[in-house]
Amino acid sequence: MKTEIAYFDEAISLSTYMDKMEVLKENSFRIYEQFKCPEDDEFIDVLKEKKSRILVITEDWCGDAMLNNPILRKIAEAADLDVRAVYRDEDTHLIDRHLTNGGRSIPIYLLFDEQGNVIAKWGPRATSLQQYVTALQETLPPKEAADYEQKRQALLDRLTTEYTAKPEHWLAVYEDIRQTFLPVIQKAS
Repeated sequence: MKTEIAYFDEAISLSTYMDKMEVLKENSFRIYEQFKCPEDDEFIDVLKEKKSRILVITEDWCGDAMLNNPILRKIAEAADLDVRAVYRDEDTHLIDRHLTNGGRSIPIYLLFDEQGNVIAKWGPRATSLQQYVTALQETLPPKEAADYEQKRQALLDRLTTEYTAKPEHWLAVYEDIRQTFLPVIQKAS
């Protein structure tokens, strides 16, 4: 069985992945161009010191990936990290080891230690955004309803617009990644 670090070794850089995007590319780059990592954050310093590596499991049609990947790319650039991406649907064996509530939700970020072992996993959404999205989804009619698909699409369109335009969502992602990875990196020291 192929290891996570083997997938990492074969993966493309996150910047190359974003350049090759065909869906939601403009929105993803809008976030990337506007987001700035908080200054004087020990998280960036610790990542840089540990030379952390992160594998991203993603697809360019995913709204959560559209939001999260540019934030991770900014973190990677600030900390001089090696962050690489694999497409979820090209080889589902990897994502099937990292399911979210039984589903192949993306993006998933796998943080490696120096030996290439996965020491932390993040994704597919910041906790506060998950709560927000769940509350919005609860307003949808039942799946059997005639207008379900129309209202579901309207909700997805709303989220895409909000994800692209609201810096508070960007900071929520940054902070959630930070809270997940920083203690693990510090503990591994």
